[in-house]
Amino acid sequence: MRHLQTFRLIEAVVRAGSMRKAAEDMNITASALVRRINRFEQEFGAELFERLPGGVRLNPAGELVLHHYRATQSDLTRVRSQVADLSGERRGHVSIACSQALLPYFLPQQIARYRAEHPGVTFSVNVRDRAQAEQELATYSSDLALVFEPVYLVDFQVIETIPQAVNVVMRADHPLAAKPELRLRDCLDEPHIAPSAKYGVRHLLDFAARRGSRRVAPLVETESFELIRNYVLHERVIGFQIPIGLHGFGDPQLVFRPVSERDLPPGNLILGQMRGRTLPVASARFAMQLAGALKSYSSESDPLSARR
Repeated sequence: MRHLQTFRLIEAVVRAGSMRKAAEDMNITASALVRRINRFEQEFGAELFERLPGGVRLNPAGELVLHHYRATQSDLTRVRSQVADLSGERRGHVSIACSQALLPYFLPQQIARYRAEHPGVTFSVNVRDRAQAEQELATYSSDLALVFEPVYLVDFQVIETIPQAVNVVMRADHPLAAKPELRLRDCLDEPHIAPSAKYGVRHLLDFAARRGSRRVAPLVETESFELIRNYVLHERVIGFQIPIGLHGFGDPQLVFRPVSERDLPPGNLILGQMRGRTLPVASARFAMQLAGALKSYSSESDPLSARR
């Protein structure tokens, strides 16, 4: 506990990449910060930083120390949540890294539902791609991750998984909207807007296209699913997204159709946490609520497929 402020200074140096910049960020003198870190290194018995011409970076020993600090902070947050529960305060903080698709409808609804019962709990929602979300868990920057098609799953403890078919987003008067079934080849023959390569939807599209000796060649490539939904209204193009990000979207000008599973099998939307980590009380309870909501969503018939 007595070294917590020193750990905060070490973390500030890591973020800034230099002692001087970290000292400015933490509102102390550079000499005071250096003395504090040097004193810790002497007591600890090892140097934490590698000195570079343009600044500093953690050496392997420093990475282990920073990981220990973040794990300690996580445990301390969990204990504080448990103490708050004992006193009836029901306080805490939940941090979640999530795919963009969860932002318009699903996650706002779930956070509001949780806070209706636990108004003392606050939230941080970090919008991340699938690789970044896993990194957030590994660095204790987020308690939970809710992402489509995670990349590695090495330290990812799965809490709940639901399938998500890739849907085509288009204007209601688009010729493909009248087809009873959408084949991937027909979709790729149309002008299209697509997510960039780091997103799970694009990963599935690229993989399926290669199997059919085709390729995804978007007229517009973007990191924004909101842009995809809106751009198809302005040009005769189609876009791609997963249905949980479209559920509840009420624009009558737009329709959504799943790509045939013969060409493009569904991907997985996965809720998870850092493997082996004991979550703070508020985060653990919110994870249980999310898991139940995902199960209910999966068991319902998808209303989007009925919009003809």
